[in-house]
Amino acid sequence: MKDLSNYRKSYEKSALLEQEIPEDPINLFHRWFHEVQDFAGNDEVNAMTISTQGIDGFPKARVVLLKQYNEQGFVFYTNYQSEKGKAIAAHPKVCLSFFWSSMERQVIIKGTAKLLTAAQSDTYFASRPFGSQLGAIVSPQSEVIPNREYLESKLHVLEQSQAEHTIIRPENWGGYIVEPVSVEFWQGRPNRLHDRIRYTLQADLSWQIDRLAP
Repeated sequence: MKDLSNYRKSYEKSALLEQEIPEDPINLFHRWFHEVQDFAGNDEVNAMTISTQGIDGFPKARVVLLKQYNEQGFVFYTNYQSEKGKAIAAHPKVCLSFFWSSMERQVIIKGTAKLLTAAQSDTYFASRPFGSQLGAIVSPQSEVIPNREYLESKLHVLEQSQAEHTIIRPENWGGYIVEPVSVEFWQGRPNRLHDRIRYTLQADLSWQIDRLAP
């Protein structure tokens, strides 16, 4: 067994204190997102892990890209017939997490995933690069395929037939918005006494703020 007990790091880059945070989590997320972006540059600061309960009963986590966020929630896009799409259809309560090692920060979001409107998905799909549009059509996401050549052959055929055409979004591909009910911010601190601040949505749509023990 590989011993990793000596893999240790002291977290000392920042702090998260109640007197310095806003009343709602989206404003704090916005601040952190841009601080990380300014510090880390083009390192896919919008990469997030989404965890779902699969239709096989097992939880599963995978990385997707955040494409938009606002007071309503956090938006990403995928194939509705993929493993994650089927899992969300059966169990729409999901968890999103961001880990920004460059700033020793983590954000954990619990919420409900809901489909965007067809018009919203159409608008985003039209903004994607041509190759990405074709890829969404070519790939039967999460299905077993015989080999890599299967995809490349389908892509080549589609490239030839659609080279001068506007690509229409396939009906099985589009966006979700995750409407948060809990947002936890984690800031690494020395001696493993990390800062953890949790926002919990209340019935009147205000946010309760609590400090959690690390």
